[in-house]
Amino acid sequence: MSESDDVRVQNGGDHGGTSPTNDVRNDSSDSETETADRQVYVTRGLVDVLLEMAEAAEPNDVNVVLAPTPAGEFDADLGIDPETPVLTHFYMSEAGGSVSAVFGMDLGTPAGRGRARFLTHPQGPFELTERDDLAAVVLLAVPPWEDETFGAFDRAGRTLELTILDAEPPTEELA
Repeated sequence: MSESDDVRVQNGGDHGGTSPTNDVRNDSSDSETETADRQVYVTRGLVDVLLEMAEAAEPNDVNVVLAPTPAGEFDADLGIDPETPVLTHFYMSEAGGSVSAVFGMDLGTPAGRGRARFLTHPQGPFELTERDDLAAVVLLAVPPWEDETFGAFDRAGRTLELTILDAEPPTEELA
């Protein structure tokens, strides 16, 4: 896997607080660069699927591994650096579950992937807790399952700037 598979937070900084800041970008051709200190990009399609999964699983938690696609691999110009990771996919936690249960190894996530997670707290709070599985970037949702209750955090629980891109990831084919 290449370095671009990493989920990175651009330009350090701390916004603090526990409320998300979502910049929903509906025009994927917008070339204006984001100036936020800590930025996470995710596709609208992934957000919609994750929120649907959260609603369907309620009152149970959802905990899935997320994977990025470099912005330069999209057909459309996203207006961000081509190496910038955009969260586009998820891996079901059930894959490799038997081996994981016995040996403690996660075989459901390809090597070099999964430096981001999506978690839900159906009963709240809208912040990371000591019980959460952490990653470099954690997307968190609480009811009602909508953009306003969907946010990004780093592993220390600091709020990250979240930009939802209205863009389709490149089509992948099985070899």
